[in-house]
Amino acid sequence: MEREATTRKHRIDPKLAAAGWTVVPYQFTFAHRPPSAVAVEEWPTSVGPADYVMTDGGAVHAVVEAKKVAVGPQGVLAQAERYARGIHGRPLIRGEFGVPFLYATNGEQIHFHDVRRTQNRSRRVSAFHTPAALAEMLSRDTDAELAALTELPVHQRLRGYQVEANRAIEEAITEGKRKMLVTMATGTGKTLTSVNEVYRLMKAGVARRILFLVDRRALAAQTMREFASFEAEPGLKFDKIYPVYSQAFRGDDLGDDAAFDANVMPTSLLTNPQLGDAFVYVTTIQRMSMGLFGGEQTLRIDNDEIDVDVEQLDIPIHAFDLIIADECHRGYTARERAIWRDTLDYFDAIKIGLTATPAAHTMTYFENLVFRYEYERAVREGYLVDYDVVKIRSDVRINGVFLREGDQVDEIDPETGAKQLDLLEEERAFDASELERKVTAPDSNRKILTELKRYTDQFEAAHGRFPKTLIFAANDLPHVSHADQLVDMAREIFGQGEGFVTKITGRVDRPLQSIREFRNRPVPQIVATVDLLTTGVDIPDLEFLVFLRPVKSRVLFEQMLGRGTRLGRDLAPNKDRFVVFDCFDGSLIAYFKNATGITAEPAESDNKSIAQIVEEIWQNKDRDYNVRRLVKRFQRIAKTMSGEAYELLSAFIPDGDLTDWASKLPTLLRTSFVATMKILRDEGFQDLLENLPRGGKTFVVASSAVDEVSSEWLIQGATGQKYRPDDYLNAFTEFVRREAEKLEAMSVLLNRPKGWNPRALTELREVLSRAPEHFTEANLERAFRAKYGKALVDIISMVKHAARDAAPLLTAQERVKAAVTKVIAGQDLTIEQQQWMDYIEQHLVENLSIDREDFDLIPILSSRGGWGRARLVFGNHLPRLIEHLNEELVAA
Repeated sequence: MEREATTRKHRIDPKLAAAGWTVVPYQFTFAHRPPSAVAVEEWPTSVGPADYVMTDGGAVHAVVEAKKVAVGPQGVLAQAERYARGIHGRPLIRGEFGVPFLYATNGEQIHFHDVRRTQNRSRRVSAFHTPAALAEMLSRDTDAELAALTELPVHQRLRGYQVEANRAIEEAITEGKRKMLVTMATGTGKTLTSVNEVYRLMKAGVARRILFLVDRRALAAQTMREFASFEAEPGLKFDKIYPVYSQAFRGDDLGDDAAFDANVMPTSLLTNPQLGDAFVYVTTIQRMSMGLFGGEQTLRIDNDEIDVDVEQLDIPIHAFDLIIADECHRGYTARERAIWRDTLDYFDAIKIGLTATPAAHTMTYFENLVFRYEYERAVREGYLVDYDVVKIRSDVRINGVFLREGDQVDEIDPETGAKQLDLLEEERAFDASELERKVTAPDSNRKILTELKRYTDQFEAAHGRFPKTLIFAANDLPHVSHADQLVDMAREIFGQGEGFVTKITGRVDRPLQSIREFRNRPVPQIVATVDLLTTGVDIPDLEFLVFLRPVKSRVLFEQMLGRGTRLGRDLAPNKDRFVVFDCFDGSLIAYFKNATGITAEPAESDNKSIAQIVEEIWQNKDRDYNVRRLVKRFQRIAKTMSGEAYELLSAFIPDGDLTDWASKLPTLLRTSFVATMKILRDEGFQDLLENLPRGGKTFVVASSAVDEVSSEWLIQGATGQKYRPDDYLNAFTEFVRREAEKLEAMSVLLNRPKGWNPRALTELREVLSRAPEHFTEANLERAFRAKYGKALVDIISMVKHAARDAAPLLTAQERVKAAVTKVIAGQDLTIEQQQWMDYIEQHLVENLSIDREDFDLIPILSSRGGWGRARLVFGNHLPRLIEHLNEELVAA
């Protein structure tokens, strides 16, 4: 076992030297004149020699407690505290410590504690601070900086919840927290909130050097624009007060949006940070990880191209005071997650994570959830829109594809695209989970799109515009692309030309430009995508979301839903909700309805190579677990092997049968450990396993498979529960009959029609919408249309029909026409009186009641002279006319 002296010489001393500290033994002269940038060994204190002290500028700044590598260092910071109390010669810090900084290390881990403030907590750091870093910390007055922060005025552009978020962050920093998570629903301005927070922290001096991390270049460009457009002080944009740097961009990253000057980050600001520096650096986490660790540590996010011009740099851990990690929910692979964590951990900085959908690994890393602004609250406060659900039932998507003997199918080679017609000689069944992976049923996709067109036609008739529609396809693989199939079919079904429907995935030319066109232009109206538009993309006018892709991740599902939650802009200015089409019979909505707010998202693949697992077995590290892990890995490989692979493997194992050998591996390792390990550790064997010839796959186009597709609205109550139209109307009937005598407005409508007026109508609407089932007119109208096939049933009919089954279902036009006809029956109206009755009738169709104030408030009446003119036209009969109209409206 390694001794402490060895740990110090071979592990700790090199780390001190790398941070700029020269390691020297103690000399008596040091007590009176401590040297600069030196780590002095065995410095005497009143309680014994400290393992190291760091001296600079004629003073002792830090104590380092060293332990052998087998000892965890965090628990021994108390020993460093004891030595710090034993160092004298300067005013004591907090009345007890002779130095401000403490370290404890075993050569692999380093723990650090700044003892100057009681709120400061010890923390793990990736390296020792440089002499310049400690000098900078000593020169700063944290309490004064935090006091200045509290004096800054609230920015008037921010919404209330954004101010709350800023306060929560600042309170956490004041309490000494170094990691924190802010979760805000998609579309509620996370970036704006963080830009304002950055300004406040920089203005107060709490943080001067800021790193803003995103994981796509397009998001970096978008963030740069947020900084450039933010008016931090009256008449001054942020980037005119503090420099905002970025990585280099390509033309496609910027597109045709308003241009900005990309101020590329000078390398010297990274490698040689100075006390007076104050800037923001916006970059991708991929680029930063490569700058720190080299090209081997590269995160690959979706289809974003990797920057190849990144130089590995010697960046000190204090290069940034604050790091903001945007969209930190990502479901990376285990390897990617490790790189993401290592990149953030490298810097000794305050770290703030931003996300709309926190995953378990995100919460674990950032530790403190300091602020949460949920989707439901944003909808309630009017900053986002709610959604309705259409449940589409497809037998194929629920039960899979069954092919009979004699059916004709096309078999496609996914590698080459070669197609061959085949006649089945026996039955074949494909599970629903294999749809669009091993088989496709064109009839199913066609019928679902045809069903979708029924809803877009209804929407267009009601709103005068086609709803911008995003379809989530299962894949966009070469030769067997589900997205391509949907685009081709939609162009045919909707019949609006090529540009009306398009695909936006990482495989199209200039995808970022395509996204901008979808967001800003009338066409395309329908887009098929897979992953590219699931997060970080702002398309406010989106109104239909179609899920033709099975989703198992809560984080991904909520991010996909987030594409539709924003308030509409130019193309859909009156958007008040969006529609989700669940093409799996409502099972997606039902599954995620009960998902917790923070759900563990499993890593997508194993982090360790076969060689690493084998080496851990050889070193007897969790041997039983690693053997089981290796067996499973071999079994997965065996399922994809071709005949050629068996021949190649036969040079190492009997008959090249990996399945059989893997099943025997635990026994072989117990009975013939050395011989078996010789095979496993053979580099040729390991390389062959990583690059074995795989068996060919075929993709079946089941053109003969006929699908049965149907759909219905699901109506959402106030609690989030989804109702089928029948169930919703049953609940409505129960509510009306139960509350009819208790609620004044309902009693007037059903039993005292003479009391009907606009106030009674307003009260009725409020009472109904406050019910747990959220009985709004829009929800009820949708349910009545689905059950009775009649559109635009008015609210009076709905309530009367719920109370009495025989009550007719009328539209507002039908009800008003009947009431007006009865009121004026037998009267000989003048031309002007008839004109006024036409105006009143138009008003009643929209409002279902009328009173004196309406004549002077409603444009169609007030513009004709209002109450005064109407009184001249009708004389003293006008008040009675109004009462009679209201009475007959509810009597009809």
